[in-house]
Amino acid sequence: MARTRLYRSGVLAREGFPVSDVSRYLAEPNAVVWLDLCRPDPADFAAVGEELGLHELALEDAVHAGQRPKLDSYRSHQFLSAYAVSVAPDGVSLVTSEIAVLITANALITVRKDAGPPLDEVVARWDRAPATASPAPGVGLLLYGLLDYLVDGHFAAVQHFDDRIEELDELLFGEERKQIQEVQRRSYELRKSLVRLRRVVLPMREVVNSLMRPDLGVVPEPLMPYYRDVYDHVLRVTEWTESLRDMLTSLVETNLSVQANRMNMIMKKVTSWAAIIAVPTAITGFYGQNLPYPGFGKESGFLVSSLVIVVLSVLLYVAFKRKDWL
Repeated sequence: MARTRLYRSGVLAREGFPVSDVSRYLAEPNAVVWLDLCRPDPADFAAVGEELGLHELALEDAVHAGQRPKLDSYRSHQFLSAYAVSVAPDGVSLVTSEIAVLITANALITVRKDAGPPLDEVVARWDRAPATASPAPGVGLLLYGLLDYLVDGHFAAVQHFDDRIEELDELLFGEERKQIQEVQRRSYELRKSLVRLRRVVLPMREVVNSLMRPDLGVVPEPLMPYYRDVYDHVLRVTEWTESLRDMLTSLVETNLSVQANRMNMIMKKVTSWAAIIAVPTAITGFYGQNLPYPGFGKESGFLVSSLVIVVLSVLLYVAFKRKDWL
């Protein structure tokens, strides 16, 4: 699957044309082409790359999944690897979609390595691009729209996980066993998702910062404020993700402490009742000796032993109750 767009002097001139026409349009002055490929055939993509003069290492990274977010510079172009993220329907799992971007002087080539979400939202952002950016923004504006879309997805994901952690805080001190198990399960799943999100957002700081370097010539001066805004969002997402990881670690530790405290309370209660039950056991065992003693074989002996059991049991109960052991 391929999707194409042609811009002339910053205005959309044509879209949906064959991939074979890309090189012809790139030869035109003031022409900028966007080519989007979804899981391209390596042989066909290599032919496109050879026609556009792309480096073989960039082509290899573009078709092989599992790249970390990065920016590699070559003589005539740059290779950028990034991830679009979303939250799965279960509310705690993170879904990532890898996107490779090849940036030339007048072409932006995006390679989606899985079915993933289409780039319709990116196209919509291009169509409503700021008119004040430049009369002919070129590739820099297209790249800004793509990065803005990706970083907004990161921001939405970390905000969603923040809400889920707040919900866990409310369940933390629940008494029901199901609530305790739910806190443990969701804490573990959220921790895995935050680790994956951190691997995606953390390298983006260096990626966006490198793109703004004047020597690369990717970002024109009119677009620099917009890229700084994206960079600011990347920093906020990174710091927020780190903060949520710390919060989740504290939540897990607090959950363990709460469970330990509850276990201590249970042990105190069990020990207190065991002490109370030990009183009648000891007294009846003493009076059950087959030896003469005061009251042996008489009703008075039974009454005295019963009275001692009741008095000592009541005294122990009152003492444990005052110490909040029962």
